[in-house]
Amino acid sequence: MEVYIDNRQDKIQIDFDVETIINSVIEESLNIEGKSKEVEVSVSFVDNEEIRQLNRDFRNVDSPTDVLSFPMNEDSDAFFTPILGDIVISLERALEQSVEFGHTFEREIAYLTAHSMFHLLGYDHMTDEEKSIMREKEKQVMKNLKIFKNK
Repeated sequence: MEVYIDNRQDKIQIDFDVETIINSVIEESLNIEGKSKEVEVSVSFVDNEEIRQLNRDFRNVDSPTDVLSFPMNEDSDAFFTPILGDIVISLERALEQSVEFGHTFEREIAYLTAHSMFHLLGYDHMTDEEKSIMREKEKQVMKNLKIFKNK
């Protein structure tokens, strides 16, 4: 499993081992789905302005959001690790949501990573049924990693 983390913002300082959390969530998401860990995922941390621009350009929604997922679905071959996709997280929005929901910043980043991973793995939440399936998978990742809502 190759995970590339790129911090493209300078507004929110990360004062915990974000790499370990991200890797654990990605690995557990793959475990739950029974998928090979021979994949590549990139995770970029951005500010609200950059994620607003990405949301506008790729989804035609001109407002900031917490996380965006860009699935690649590239097939593997004998020489390259398949690219699962890109995750883009607004650290500003993640911090706001951690305060709003009453849990840690670390927990919010873990949850957003799990949410995005299931998008990369082909899930969506356009219908109530899809949303329910996706939420259960996200909750399972958090439970398995012992990352809970309370501070």
